[in-house]
Amino acid sequence: MAKQSNQTISTRKFIFDFDSTLTQVEALDVLAELTLENREDREEIIRKIQEITNLGIDGDISFTESLERRIRLLNAHEKDLIPLIDALRNKISKSITANRAFFEDYADDIYVISCGFKEFIDPIVSEYNIPSERVFANTFEVDAEGKIIGFDKENVLATHNGKIACLRQLDLDGEVQVIGDGYSDYVMREAGIADKFFAYTENVHREKAARNADHIAPNLDEFLFVNDLPRNLSYPKNRIKILLLENVHPAAFDNLSEDGFSVELVSHSLPEEELIERIKGVHVLGIRSKTQVTQRVLDAADKLLVVGAFCIGTTQIALEYAKEKGVVVFNAPYSNTRSVVELAIGEIIMLMRSIFPRSTEIHGGKWNKTAANSREIRGKNLGIVGYGNIGKQLSVLAEAMGMRVYYYDVDEQLALGNATKCNTLEDLLSVSDVVTLHIDDNPANKNYIGERELARMREGAYLINLSRGFVVDIPALGNALKSGKLAGAAIDVYPEEPRSNGEYQTELAGLENVILTPHIGGSTEEAQRDIADFVPNKIMEYINAGSTVDAVNFPNIRLPKQQNAHRFLHIHRNVPGIMAHINKVLAEFDMNITGQYLSTDPQVGYVITDLDKDYNKEVVRALRKIEHTIKFRVLY
Repeated sequence: MAKQSNQTISTRKFIFDFDSTLTQVEALDVLAELTLENREDREEIIRKIQEITNLGIDGDISFTESLERRIRLLNAHEKDLIPLIDALRNKISKSITANRAFFEDYADDIYVISCGFKEFIDPIVSEYNIPSERVFANTFEVDAEGKIIGFDKENVLATHNGKIACLRQLDLDGEVQVIGDGYSDYVMREAGIADKFFAYTENVHREKAARNADHIAPNLDEFLFVNDLPRNLSYPKNRIKILLLENVHPAAFDNLSEDGFSVELVSHSLPEEELIERIKGVHVLGIRSKTQVTQRVLDAADKLLVVGAFCIGTTQIALEYAKEKGVVVFNAPYSNTRSVVELAIGEIIMLMRSIFPRSTEIHGGKWNKTAANSREIRGKNLGIVGYGNIGKQLSVLAEAMGMRVYYYDVDEQLALGNATKCNTLEDLLSVSDVVTLHIDDNPANKNYIGERELARMREGAYLINLSRGFVVDIPALGNALKSGKLAGAAIDVYPEEPRSNGEYQTELAGLENVILTPHIGGSTEEAQRDIADFVPNKIMEYINAGSTVDAVNFPNIRLPKQQNAHRFLHIHRNVPGIMAHINKVLAEFDMNITGQYLSTDPQVGYVITDLDKDYNKEVVRALRKIEHTIKFRVLY
């Protein structure tokens, strides 16, 4: 964003609180933790101090009383202020640190009015170019031995509503804006001596302050955005809306929320018409396998930047159309591999030992101890169809358990261990005691295993499908099981699956030695947690830095985040001359490029450009107007 001159904002003055605003903590609470470290009743005293702090901040007791009661409990010495200051340096609010340039460039218009103490505030804010003469706070009283015994009661900030009196004495010209976390900050607005109050909620949300605020600022970026001031991020993260569907693991919500985004979590999938309504204004959509992101949905998505698929498959997303709209898609191709493999191993054992028929019998009151149709897996032939990440890991584990492994894949794949490659599917089917499917969601794979393929399998063999429901002809499988051609099957995926839990019917139900599970191959706590870390990290890398590494439908680009630089992203149709147009615009506005990287595929081009100085709105408008532009975004 363009840096505005100081003259432009000289009519505005900014009053900052210190505790829980400029810093993440209440300084006296930190001081208590330091001074009470060896006390057995430390936790109880700290709890009391925090309780008194909140009562004073919310105006429920006078500030003078709050201060007196806390200092009595502190038992502090002035030498304790040195480690306190060191601790506070590491507790500056994240968005304050990220926007240090604002404090340095506009220090003449920034004041700190705090009910804290100058002894620890001055050293902290001086590093942000705020001099002591613009810091108004209390001061400690110490005895001859340096013990902190009280505070200067003549200081106006030691009195109830002292911030009102302090600001009134300053008699500042122009519009006065107050930024703080507590009701004691709002009262300056209530008294009519401040024009606006921003409730700062990055570190703590105090309902009384937020309820009365002119504006809630979850971070300093939001405050600067509202005031059209220079900032670290062009668009505040809290304004980026993320919609997570289908009961995505709560860790995904936590990861994205903690990074500052506005996140909504929905437990189920949404049908197309409802999703069309809900996606308006959404920047990031998170789904699993049931939600269909169609062309109509993408047309309705006026702000959409990213789709995160919290699963392996992406056929539920119109990938090519998403690319045409400049929407990047990420998935989780590896996160649930181990979970699927372990289920496959378990089902192989369960099927070959006829565990389910024996379990059903004994549940029905029948004792049938027998070795009939119960076999070890050691020495048996396992045929793996699809030798990707899951197939390869299954190959290694199965071989470690004594199975002979055969595999078939349409792509050239190197064997792991002693696995044997089959040149055709028929070769694999004819040699395998167990066939397990791990093929992709290409629509061409519909009924990949049908009547013909089942007929080529060994008599008494077993079939496991943990891939896609449509790859197996279910009626044909049912016939093969009923006729005894196959001795058993394990099915986790189905041609038609419901959007949410409830009643479900399949013609395989009730067949002996058939394991039926509701698409839970990757549904372990570990896998869902891994996915909840992997996909949000990809989303954040794109939103925050422009990285498209591991994107399903986009050219892959990564540039390291630059310090003292400015970055924009440009997505365009892949036609000749776009880069020349971009760089011509930058040259016309005397912009120096410090880093630039372009990657293309046949349809789109994606370029990240870093500049060594600010660029104004005229530059942005010119870049947006370049012909064949799909999306343009300023990052920082």
